[in-house]
Amino acid sequence: MNEVWKKRLAWLWNEWIKSLLIVVLVVGGFRSAIADWNDVPSGSMKPTILEGDRIVVNKLAYDLKVPFTAWRIARWTKPQRGDIVVLFSPADGKRLVKRVVGLPGDRLALRNDRLYIDGKPVVYGTLTGIEVRDFQRTERPARMLAEEILGDRVHPVMITPELPAMRFFGPVVIPQGSYFVMGDNRDESGDSRVFGFVAQDAIVGRATAVAASVDPSDHYLPRWRRFMRALD
Repeated sequence: MNEVWKKRLAWLWNEWIKSLLIVVLVVGGFRSAIADWNDVPSGSMKPTILEGDRIVVNKLAYDLKVPFTAWRIARWTKPQRGDIVVLFSPADGKRLVKRVVGLPGDRLALRNDRLYIDGKPVVYGTLTGIEVRDFQRTERPARMLAEEILGDRVHPVMITPELPAMRFFGPVVIPQGSYFVMGDNRDESGDSRVFGFVAQDAIVGRATAVAASVDPSDHYLPRWRRFMRALD
């Protein structure tokens, strides 16, 4: 290799490649260990999260990991009942978004779409504060909506009576270090009723907000009203 090419490569490295690598490492490290954003392709968390939402994931919510690895440096808290979490499925390793409904040691059951925790029925109420236009309430089959109260957390759930679904489950006792997760769209969610308990190490972080949203059913136009919406 002649001196001209050596100088060109040295200039390319110093002026472009080195800077680009630093940017990639910084951004990648941030997304790996601190915060990330994920597209939501399915409706298993409707009406809380819709297809086309891009959600913000706080990866420091429960612990601190070495960037680009699964090694934990510190762990300061555990997932709480009602948290919306991003996790790796125990069945196939796919990244999922679900809600924590059962904690370690809970005795959990589902009876006709109603949760029971330690033998006590979870409280449900009339749904308020949800914009009808945020989901296809009038689509077929018909949907039913309600508020579910998990401890001090209140959130919407949706069922579809006309669909065949797993409306009865358990009771099961959740082992230590594991959690039971479900989608808010109860009759159209593959969750712990299907793939079992989720180990805490499989939980990536907590979903905190919808950063942006597009509507796949309407030419991917922006849903401006959902931008920067906090998730409960």
